[in-house]
Amino acid sequence: MFKLSFYTSFILFLIVGVLYSCNKSPKEKDYKIFNSQHHNWKSLRVTQFVNDINYTATDVPLQYYLIKDIGEDYQNIDSIYNANVKERIIEVEFQHIDQIDLLLPEYTTKTYEEAVKYMAFAIEKDFAIVTSSNDTLKCSGVNFERNFKIAPFKRLLLYFNNINPNDHIQLIYQDHLFGNGIIKFKFKELPIKL
Repeated sequence: MFKLSFYTSFILFLIVGVLYSCNKSPKEKDYKIFNSQHHNWKSLRVTQFVNDINYTATDVPLQYYLIKDIGEDYQNIDSIYNANVKERIIEVEFQHIDQIDLLLPEYTTKTYEEAVKYMAFAIEKDFAIVTSSNDTLKCSGVNFERNFKIAPFKRLLLYFNNINPNDHIQLIYQDHLFGNGIIKFKFKELPIKL
């Protein structure tokens, strides 16, 4: 009698476990909110974790960037936006799991000064975008945001041209700085104005 109840409870345990795992919701998506004084946008953040480094890419809403850069002159922003509607800005952050400065020589093959110069001037050749129509576009510019070791991450703004504003894109990063190979970020959503 003991063996029957043990096996019965074991089988019930397995059934409950299977049902529970089938009802788990998929991992929640991570979003970044871009705030200006009167407008907000929500944009999907895509993170890849490789060898103790979080690589996070976010599609920056072009209008937010224009408001941040120009101010709230909406007529001017609309005309600039319409003239540059095929441009995309991608924010990329690199962060060590232990919040250690990633540009130290133990994480790169360069001295600290060489790593800073690489991020500021040469890293743009490591990035490309593949569009929905399978066009591959090289990065047309990069801005390395220096935080002088105040924040635990390194941030780049990448600029790309000639992309349909409604295209879902995939960012491809060939990691020559940290030596972690090819890392891909698929953007299945466009930034949404809230």
